[in-house]
Amino acid sequence: MFVLELTYTAPVERVDALMAEHITWLDEQYATGVFIASGRKNPRDGGVILAVGEDRAAIEKIAAADPFAAHGVCTYRITEFIATKTAPGLAPYQQRLP
Repeated sequence: MFVLELTYTAPVERVDALMAEHITWLDEQYATGVFIASGRKNPRDGGVILAVGEDRAAIEKIAAADPFAAHGVCTYRITEFIATKTAPGLAPYQQRLP
């Protein structure tokens, strides 16, 4: 599992101008089953996405395709972790230690 942390690098007005494209991109990732949660940080200086996948390179490629990243209004910090314990609703994403 991956935590994708977005940090805005441009004024929020530039971010907002790309919001419709960003939401379309998010919807595509939800449709493929890669993203399982996302939202703005509070205070609003970026966002957080929870993603599932076995391949970090694939997650990095997806993040690079975000219109926010492609237009240079955010940076990504990607943290991989092994979800060995989950809430019941997230049980399908539970992982075992190698």
